[in-house]
Amino acid sequence: MSSLLTTRTTTELEVRIVGMKNPVHPGAILREDVLADLGLGVGEAAARLGISRVALSRVLHEHARISPNLAVRLEEAGVGTARAWLAMQAAHDLATERASGSPKVRRLTEVA
Repeated sequence: MSSLLTTRTTTELEVRIVGMKNPVHPGAILREDVLADLGLGVGEAAARLGISRVALSRVLHEHARISPNLAVRLEEAGVGTARAWLAMQAAHDLATERASGSPKVRRLTEVA
């Protein structure tokens, strides 16, 4: 992937990830396809994004989610759109939840 994630390439990546059965955590994409290509370390990237090194590290190591706040910061920094980052996170979260098994629920449309 190009070191400069344009809206077009991020959208294409989003489409591929959202359609995956086991979507990758967007932190891995940020780590491997963005920061690595740009040659940025965690500290420098965190400083440029205006967040703590620890907060960014947690996302990059897939221990924390891409928040709406971080998604907007990434968009402002020129690496895709906030909507794309959040869609990738939502796809990952949904796949993780579904993999954990179906919750015990009853249909709302059933007659009691």
